[in-house]
Amino acid sequence: MSNPTAAMIVIGDEILSGRTRDSNLNFLAKELTRHGIDLREARVISDDKDAIVSAVKDLSGRVDHLFTSGGIGPTHDDITADCVAEAFGDHIDIRDDARDLLMGYFNSRGVEATEGRMRMARIPDSAELIENPVSIAPGFTIQNVHVMAGVPAVFEAMVATVLSKIEGGTPLLSQSHRVERPEGEVAGPLRILADKYPDLSIGSYPFNDKGVFGTNVVIRGHDGAQVDAAMVALCQEFPD
Repeated sequence: MSNPTAAMIVIGDEILSGRTRDSNLNFLAKELTRHGIDLREARVISDDKDAIVSAVKDLSGRVDHLFTSGGIGPTHDDITADCVAEAFGDHIDIRDDARDLLMGYFNSRGVEATEGRMRMARIPDSAELIENPVSIAPGFTIQNVHVMAGVPAVFEAMVATVLSKIEGGTPLLSQSHRVERPEGEVAGPLRILADKYPDLSIGSYPFNDKGVFGTNVVIRGHDGAQVDAAMVALCQEFPD
């Protein structure tokens, strides 16, 4: 039985402009790998309504789980929640459960519940809230789409919440071996190894370490015995 599949949409003009460096994709990819969910695609798109709606419609129909980050904050350009609701034809407004969470948080800290802050309580009618233990403003899940904050600490906490509730598959295992030969010299043997183990992913990544050209070879797969056998064969071909 194959693993569940996933995709991710990173939303934000600040990512595309280079002003903010995204770390959420890297974090999510690692967590999905550990959970046995295969990340098939990732997109970075702008704070544009049509782009968000189109991407959500497209990817949610092609994978088991779609994760989004960014665009659910208090400012005018935080439009992700509205766009996701539109993609599913769902009504969205300030919802009582989300409002109660925010008001309790604000009141306990003496923070004013401004119109902008209350935007974070806008949740589609059919969605389930995603807990935010960091700053209380929730994300939400609607059908197979998990809508989460862009702030890394909040995003990471929300990912943990979501993954605790969805079924994974077989974790992807990996082993690596450093070969102090240029990639061109290892390409032939690696092709033979890949043909022998078609169920494995064998990647080569060249490096230059203080003038020494070499290749890091990474073998990935769901079958630990096959990964071990392929690594033994690789080390015999290219011993340390």
